[in-house]
Amino acid sequence: MSGWLEQLGFKLGRALRILRREPWTSMSTPAVVSAEWDPAQASSNLGLFDLSEAQMAEREITVTVIGELDLPTGEIIACDPLITGTDWPALSRKVKPGHYPVSLLEAQGRVAAAVLRFRLGRPFRWELATLPDQDVSTLKGNEVFGYPVDASLGSFMDKTAMVLMSEQQDKLEAEQNYYDDVLAAEFAPNQDRFVLHHPVAGNPLNIVMFSSGWGDGIYPSFWGLDAAGEPVLLMTDLEVLENADGRESE
Repeated sequence: MSGWLEQLGFKLGRALRILRREPWTSMSTPAVVSAEWDPAQASSNLGLFDLSEAQMAEREITVTVIGELDLPTGEIIACDPLITGTDWPALSRKVKPGHYPVSLLEAQGRVAAAVLRFRLGRPFRWELATLPDQDVSTLKGNEVFGYPVDASLGSFMDKTAMVLMSEQQDKLEAEQNYYDDVLAAEFAPNQDRFVLHHPVAGNPLNIVMFSSGWGDGIYPSFWGLDAAGEPVLLMTDLEVLENADGRESE
């Protein structure tokens, strides 16, 4: 049965500091420059959303539902939440404000991809998620823009959530840190894999945080778009999978 992720995500939906850096580019082995940069050269996992449930199982990839992300402005920040501050910009594309389901794809005992879904359907085409000062036309071959991870965490959040969390971080004592003194207890029930974190108790504004594949690095995100160019989903590839297959090489 195809459409596994959209059905899972929308069933749930219905039921329920670092200084500003220069644009980050992960430089892979130089490749021949093409007239138009192709997202498929940067990730071999975009075909995940064409797989059936049986094919996912065969490839040893599981889906874990986290919950719904509150996006009151529709301006999304994708980042390592513990090393990124309020000067980090939201992605260039905006979505309609609302609440959207988030799921994780897991393989080899690790979080392999995080998916934020906006509507039903499979992506018709893919686009690299960029910051306002990043230009995909400057990329060559399998180069890619992504966000830096130095605390082994990735996240999706509304830009207003970053401000809220930063305010809470500023309230900590000098000997405290946000992970050990705030997040650790929330991560523990989920084997340190993910959390749907509310910076302020009672405030619906939340942040989806998840462990970042093999740890620190630079990870790209991709917009899955429909035929009209509207976002169907946003996926961060944490580079555990290769060719949309979670089975370990023998």
